[in-house]
Amino acid sequence: MKLSQLYIDDIIKTALLEDINYMDVTTDNLLDDSHRSEAYYVAKDDGVLCGIEIAKRVFDFSGGDVDFIIKIKDGEHVKKGDIIAEMTGSTRTLLKGERTALNILQHMSGIATATNRCAELVKGTNAMVTDTRKTLPGLRALQKYAVTVGGGKNHRYNLSDGAMLKDNHLDAYGGITPAVKALREKIGHMVKIEVEVRNLDELKEALDCGCEVIMLDNMNCDDMKKAVEITAGRALLEASGNVTAENIRDVALTGVNIISLGALTHSVKCFDISMKIKTKK
Repeated sequence: MKLSQLYIDDIIKTALLEDINYMDVTTDNLLDDSHRSEAYYVAKDDGVLCGIEIAKRVFDFSGGDVDFIIKIKDGEHVKKGDIIAEMTGSTRTLLKGERTALNILQHMSGIATATNRCAELVKGTNAMVTDTRKTLPGLRALQKYAVTVGGGKNHRYNLSDGAMLKDNHLDAYGGITPAVKALREKIGHMVKIEVEVRNLDELKEALDCGCEVIMLDNMNCDDMKKAVEITAGRALLEASGNVTAENIRDVALTGVNIISLGALTHSVKCFDISMKIKTKK
């Protein structure tokens, strides 16, 4: 997955305008344009790095005149104490861009780290780890990119990417069969249909309708195993709901194809990184 530079730049500009507004009262009054410093990023935990090129780009918009040397790239593992990047240049730029760059870098690295942990836990099974649409407004592409950097896959990017009948669609329309039939009559041949099911009877109905993907919503592992047996490869099965790092291995061992976790993006812990300016002697 490659992010659009226009998209990245828009996010950075929005974030900097929010943080700096019309001036940085502290930095602009304390230091002049000629003041220069050396700085570096240091990891304060172990994990997977993500967002370093975006962090670098922040300093272009917060004043420029900074040489940014990347030591560790996206997707690489870092350990506590590792130097991630080194910067030399305008002190004003470094201080104005510090928080925005770290906010992005820490958040994306947190997602990549959490995803990597889950991906490692399901190794050797039939399952892949995916994200959901439970993302922060305006940051979806960054968050979904971070999932791929951590070794996961992306679910739908948005509502235009595929037809997915969830419980509220089905309850509002009147059930699986009529809803699938109505969609089939209107969508193109390239669009797959996924249906959310709450029990094995609904699973059988979705299979009879020829759905390509079926989401097993909040099912226990015993029922998921039965679902895999009943499906027998006729559709992809997605496990969703109440999946954590503690139980994801058990879920994967049921034989499902996909495990989706909203927690990868909506409530992930930031990865701890600091920017340190070297003290003037």
